[in-house]
Amino acid sequence: MEPIFREDAYARTCEATVVSVDERGIQLDRTVFYPTGGGQPGDRGALTTSDGTAVPIVDTVKGDGPDGVLHVPAEEAPPVPAGARVTAEIDWERRHRLMRMHTCMHLLSAILPYPVTGGQVGEGKGRLDFDIPEAGLDKERIAADLNRLIEEDHPVGAEWITDEELDARPDLVKTMAVEPPRGSGRVRLIRIEGQDLQPCGGTHVRRTGEIGRVAVDRIQSKGKRNRRVSLSFA
Repeated sequence: MEPIFREDAYARTCEATVVSVDERGIQLDRTVFYPTGGGQPGDRGALTTSDGTAVPIVDTVKGDGPDGVLHVPAEEAPPVPAGARVTAEIDWERRHRLMRMHTCMHLLSAILPYPVTGGQVGEGKGRLDFDIPEAGLDKERIAADLNRLIEEDHPVGAEWITDEELDARPDLVKTMAVEPPRGSGRVRLIRIEGQDLQPCGGTHVRRTGEIGRVAVDRIQSKGKRNRRVSLSFA
């Protein structure tokens, strides 16, 4: 399966062939739909057949193999047979909001250089949990630092290293509970120029300025060493 979203997060539509259909979802030979993973929700959108029939897609999840993607149709969606040619189109406005927030989460992890114990990317909100032994995080200072890095408009790009190269550089992995996306022999890194470099399979904007201003909504204690920082678009 060709994961177009991995090479071009701005691709909104593609032509594809239905490979298989089962109770889990619809598998295509190529797709612009990102499947749930790394704290980022799966895409929504529609598959449109050659006769104009629209099949609403309410979620996208990982399928079999390292690049498997399953498109989950709405319950009332019309059936689509294997072998059918379709146009796959994501809900771009929703995806773009997720891209902006996901890149912002990477900036947050650069500002707070602590191990990440959890996180979630939302359409207008996001959060990261950090392993920090003492409280005392300054909400206003974090917001100011984030918005400064956003306004500096740093380039964001992807590069690849082998599994072995990643094993030799454990410092690149910030997440304690989530393993980097492995399985194909290589791992994608997201680099925010001059600020951050870490493994990630998600979708991101091209420059930090595209994120827009953000606010730190709250900082919560979630255990003896766990601090949750929640953000939203301002």
